[in-house]
Amino acid sequence: MTREFAGGGDPQRSIDLLWGVTEPGRRGPKPRYSAGQVVEAAVAVADAEGLQAISVRRIAQELGVSPMSIYTYVPSKAELVGLMFDRILGEVGDAPPEGRGWREALTHIACERWRLTERHPWMLDLALHRPPLGPNLIARHEVALRNLDATGLDDLTKDLVIDVLHSFLVGALLEAREAREAERVSGMTDEQWFAMAEPALTAQLDAAKFPHVLRLGDAWRRADKALVADPMWRFKFGLGVVLDGIGALIQARAGGA
Repeated sequence: MTREFAGGGDPQRSIDLLWGVTEPGRRGPKPRYSAGQVVEAAVAVADAEGLQAISVRRIAQELGVSPMSIYTYVPSKAELVGLMFDRILGEVGDAPPEGRGWREALTHIACERWRLTERHPWMLDLALHRPPLGPNLIARHEVALRNLDATGLDDLTKDLVIDVLHSFLVGALLEAREAREAERVSGMTDEQWFAMAEPALTAQLDAAKFPHVLRLGDAWRRADKALVADPMWRFKFGLGVVLDGIGALIQARAGGA
């Protein structure tokens, strides 16, 4: 599926829409819906059918108005998906508890984002290299930066650390979605699929040439397969590795200072 660029609209126009900047003295009859209601309708469609179902015409049909009416709220689909993304970020729960340390704070932030994306899977179909710079996104970023204050990292490094965490999180969420889709399409769990594939592959592997891969196969046979194949377990394991790396960076920077 082609990903939709969340920041594909005109930057100035998008920011004005996201932050509620409107042109004063608008003439004509009172609009039937608010911009917020248009965005809510779009989110409902995306939740039910995916981001590919979003178009100005479709949202107009949902609200029972003409497509031209929708254009009075949002100039194009690019701005609409940006508004949808920032609206969803407003669902994020409470900020990380104060005084718990940077590691606990980042764990809280990552787990909140995981739960949010599980509720709105279409978020994974948004390319966020140029994110919609709305109030909810900026507020979330402010919280994350503030919780790294005690690390002693400079502002740019803190931002890069948050980017690393986000990249891991998106990758883990995409992997979890692919696992669910593979099981749905094939009718087999990962454990069942590997059980069928392993004998054929093992027969092709020379022990002198692939000793590490063969040992890995033995390790998988001994492992709790239901546990290690669970996307949430793998997410928490990977998150721990990423946080360990951030901790090592913090220590190295402190030692260098």
